[in-house]
Amino acid sequence: MDDTALDGLAAGKYLLITSYRKDGTPVATPVWVVRDGDALGVWTISDSWKVKRIRARADVLVGPCDLRGRPTGKQIPATAEICDAATTARYRTLIARKYGIVGRLSLLGSRLRRGLGGTVGLRITL
Repeated sequence: MDDTALDGLAAGKYLLITSYRKDGTPVATPVWVVRDGDALGVWTISDSWKVKRIRARADVLVGPCDLRGRPTGKQIPATAEICDAATTARYRTLIARKYGIVGRLSLLGSRLRRGLGGTVGLRITL
């Protein structure tokens, strides 16, 4: 595994995750990203289409992007897995720390709208 690539992706503000539909069509989504040891951590809505696509097919492409999902660097192959509640909670803490007040407000709004079970962490290994 390339630690330099992992460091670069984790340091960025947004990560572009490209997951695949059943017919193989790629779908790219920008998300917040944190470092999780030898992987990347992402926090998202539990019943989002990206989670459904990853549940069906774990191989993804990841790369740096801007707020709108426009790539700002090279996409690299990775594997995504849906995390348990403890890991998801750890990602919430890491996101609050990295993204400051905006992260905390987003986490609070999500918790009020969906509850804690309404979101899930995704662990991405390169």
